[in-house]
Amino acid sequence: MTAVSTRTPAVAAAGTGTSVPGELRVVAMVWERELIRYTRTRTRIVSGFAQPVLFLLVLGYGMSGLVGTTGGFTFRQFVYPGVVAMSVVMTAMFSAMSIVWDREFGFLREMLVAPVSRASLVLGKTAGGATVAAAQGTIMLVLAPLVGIRLTPLLVVEVIGIELLMAVAMTTFGVFVASRIQRMESFQVVMQMLLMPMLFLSGALFPLNGLPAWLAVVTRLNPLTYAVAPLRQVVFSAQDMSAAARARFPTNVTILGHTLPIWWELAVVAVFALVFFVLAHRGLSRTE
Repeated sequence: MTAVSTRTPAVAAAGTGTSVPGELRVVAMVWERELIRYTRTRTRIVSGFAQPVLFLLVLGYGMSGLVGTTGGFTFRQFVYPGVVAMSVVMTAMFSAMSIVWDREFGFLREMLVAPVSRASLVLGKTAGGATVAAAQGTIMLVLAPLVGIRLTPLLVVEVIGIELLMAVAMTTFGVFVASRIQRMESFQVVMQMLLMPMLFLSGALFPLNGLPAWLAVVTRLNPLTYAVAPLRQVVFSAQDMSAAARARFPTNVTILGHTLPIWWELAVVAVFALVFFVLAHRGLSRTE
């Protein structure tokens, strides 16, 4: 903590003016600090990898016997993109925990009194958390051959791009929540209350077709649904799936009988990220 906190004078010095280069240096320094924090907490890396693997192996293999195989396509292959999304989302949202940690140790006050814009601080936090989350999700790609998912260079690039957008959206949401919480224990409880329903209602672990009407409405109101669906679409597009498998394991989000194109789904995620970036900026502006 001491080694990372010594960067406070550098942040203050970089933001002594309101010039764009100065603000960009602030963003870069906050981003670098988030990466340093991540690489120095090995337990965070391991735990962020272990829980999605547990879901993939236990849930994937456990449910495969009940769900069965459709056209050679198994439930393990269906749930794999959802588990990748889970890894990204969990890492992104909990990366905002650093704000609560910094508040408890007084470092957040030092950043807020520095002559820098709050937008630069939020952008640096978002960039750092999104980078870490996307990297954590990319690590999950090594498990693809174990469940029968075929990877191509184009698929990897598309997956990383969607992971970054998803990570930015969930990091801004986490920063917004963290800007209004004072204690670490409270943040963890609130995050668990928000995270698990969002994940389970996003279609990450079950198909969105054939749901009761009320549950279908709830899943469509969940912004994470529109992040998981594009990820699953690009992964499934590179697989040899039969028509029966595509019918049983659909990828698109359907609203009132209309199937949303992938760019609409990505636009919803982008708007969600923008809205919570603004809210996070306001939250930090009135903090302390």
